[in-house]
Amino acid sequence: MSTKLKVTQLKGLAGRPEAQRKVMAGLGLRGIRKSVVVENTPAFRGMIKKVIHLVSVEEVDG
Repeated sequence: MSTKLKVTQLKGLAGRPEAQRKVMAGLGLRGIRKSVVVENTPAFRGMIKKVIHLVSVEEVDG
């Protein structure tokens, strides 16, 4: 069984650079307190690292 990552947006994107906005859109996050479950791959981990100050991350069984 592979693990997945549950990513929850904690802060808004007002005043954030365009690159961070695009990363959040790429993760599928659309607003504060919205969550998505993504695969635990190096690509998604790199995206999360770019916006770690805006989100919370927890492992879930997938």
